[in-house]
Amino acid sequence: MAREFNQVGVIGLGTMGAGIVEVFARNGFDVVGVEQGTEQLERGRGHIQHSTDRAVRREKITTAEQQAIFDHVTFTTNIDDVADCDLVVEAVVESLDLKRDVISRLDKIVGDNAVLATNTSSLSVTEISAATDHPSRVVGMHFFNPAPVQKFLELVRTVVTSPDVIEDVEALAGKLDKSPVVAGDKAGFIANALLFGYLNHAASMYDSQYASREDIDAAMRFGCGYPMGPLALLDLIGLDTAYEILDTMYRQGRDRLHAPAPVLKQMVTAGLLGRKSGRGFYTYEAPDSPVVVADSLTPSADSAPQLRRDIAKVGVIGTGTMASGIVEVFAKAGYDVTYVGRSATKVDAVRERITRSLDKAIQRGKLDEDAKSDVLGHLTGTTELEAMADVDIVVEAIAEDLDIKKALFENLDEICKPGAILATTTSSLPVIECASVTKRPDDVIGMHFFNPAPVMKLVEVVSTVRTNADVAETVLALCANVGKHAVSCGDRAGFIVNALLFPYLNDAVRMVEAHYATADDIDTAMKLGCALPMGPFELLDVVGNDVSLAIQRTLYLEFREPGFAPAPLLEHLVTAGYLGRKTQRGFRDYSA
Repeated sequence: MAREFNQVGVIGLGTMGAGIVEVFARNGFDVVGVEQGTEQLERGRGHIQHSTDRAVRREKITTAEQQAIFDHVTFTTNIDDVADCDLVVEAVVESLDLKRDVISRLDKIVGDNAVLATNTSSLSVTEISAATDHPSRVVGMHFFNPAPVQKFLELVRTVVTSPDVIEDVEALAGKLDKSPVVAGDKAGFIANALLFGYLNHAASMYDSQYASREDIDAAMRFGCGYPMGPLALLDLIGLDTAYEILDTMYRQGRDRLHAPAPVLKQMVTAGLLGRKSGRGFYTYEAPDSPVVVADSLTPSADSAPQLRRDIAKVGVIGTGTMASGIVEVFAKAGYDVTYVGRSATKVDAVRERITRSLDKAIQRGKLDEDAKSDVLGHLTGTTELEAMADVDIVVEAIAEDLDIKKALFENLDEICKPGAILATTTSSLPVIECASVTKRPDDVIGMHFFNPAPVMKLVEVVSTVRTNADVAETVLALCANVGKHAVSCGDRAGFIVNALLFPYLNDAVRMVEAHYATADDIDTAMKLGCALPMGPFELLDVVGNDVSLAIQRTLYLEFREPGFAPAPLLEHLVTAGYLGRKTQRGFRDYSA
């Protein structure tokens, strides 16, 4: 028979502990909230007051419901007051020694049938449980911040946790309106194990001065639809917390990708802890403020990129989805666009595709017929590459084949006028390879648009070691003129977005491969726990496992990082023809 949880204890009333108290009290449980001193106790009460005040202002709860929450809570500085609780959750600071001490004391206080839980986000639940005489009743309950809002809950079982404890706590999670996922006791569990590798990589990218903090964060927000950029998220989490989690994960797993980036330790040592200290990767209005203020690294308005070369006429090579989207982007911005295809049929298909796109915009009230006619009036399609002779910039958007691209750039070098900018939309190939076959490598640059180009705001502007500064500045300004958010980076595999995204996806595949969690559980963890728009396996099946494998191989060959080696499971799926949605079978079966 399942145990009943009527009264719950929570040890530690910091931001997380107070949030856990609120979760239980909101759902009608009597809660004993424990802190070590009166001052800390009042601060914890204040956390709940502020949180529920905000909920009242937003009309999420009534003032009567707010009072009912407090009526369910007993605040105390005496840990013995949890003696009658059926479940006690420790939420003290992330220190193994302290957590072991608290759990050991609780083990001697509560009844034989009570369950003890730790809210640790990275420490070993097994090590914590070993401090008790009854480790079979200890479980991990990893709530996510802010606990009253976040639906996701990781339930962590050790090798000795009783199955009935897991079942009962999982049922309890449902009563709290949470979506629980059960995971084994591994550093970082599911969400943090995937999230912090990605955050660490972003910190390393910034530390190497590959891209600015603003560009790294903007790339992931606009390129992947993430709610926050990785460096801003590190500031929110706290760099000291992030360092400790990464260090714990590295010591347990010895994965070099989890070895904390040196910049994290340097910033923590200097007291730059993120929002809570008022300064981290960004500078904030005050400690604990979310408002970012300008500092010495903030780009000034006076430094906005300018068109250092005249751009009046644009050329686009290619007739696929990406090429058509790029043609539409430039034409909508008022540029005359000449596009080149291999056949008249393919050239006509571009105009038809753009016409359909404009008609959809008209149906949605975003465009009128006059604007449609204006856009179409800017288009000239041809099968003659020589038509590129008078364009100011030509954007190549053909197949992702280096030999074909190099042959094209040799031709463009001969055809295009002096001073014309030659751009490639490659997402993974070295831009310098295209530049090297021309007599004007200084005029060659990468313009990586994201699909669909008319919708996605991001463009990665990729400069090689030969690209002229005035070319890079002109392209950045051009992106702004066509309504895109451009980010600058060097000519390195993956640029910003793919270099951060695909190792994370590869880590998720390895997690499934190791039978640690299912694809469904991992997708749930990343969507609900980290507020990502798609789980990694949803995304892999959309992108295509073959495309993902090719990018991962490119990253591995470039960086020679063992952790970047493609997961064997990904290679096997591609070999089997399970490429994702386009073949109706990938990590999931879409044929039904």
